Amino acid sequence: MPLSEHEQRLLEEMERSLYQNDADFVATVGARRGKPAYRSIVLGILIAVVGVGVLITGVFVQLPIVGIVGFVLMFVGVLLAIAPGKRPAGAPDGVDAGSTSPNGKQGKTTQAGFMNKLNDRWDKRQDGQG
Repeated sequence: MPLSEHEQRLLEEMERSLYQNDADFVATVGARRGKPAYRSIVLGILIAVVGVGVLITGVFVQLPIVGIVGFVLMFVGVLLAIAPGKRPAGAPDGVDAGSTSPNGKQGKTTQAGFMNKLNDRWDKRQDGQG
């Protein structure tokens, strides 16, 4: 079910607010991981399939150690297949190269600045109640 125009406007407003108020979080969570490593995916799937074969062979010949080796191979293959791709060269950890905020400014707010904003908001709320 598509969103109504009002819901779309609210969502866009929330997104703009998130970009403006918590740029560090956006940079960390929204960082691109680069292209998927197709070689790792294919190799992982092949190792997992071989692991299934070894596991079934271990059950068939009734040797638990062969079954355990097969399970470990399956596990390693799946981990290799789902591992994230490499980041683009030159991009620092957690930040995509060339990422900017929606208003076009580049850079991040400092942790101290963020905490100061939170403290100011808290003080304003307390003053409004008292």
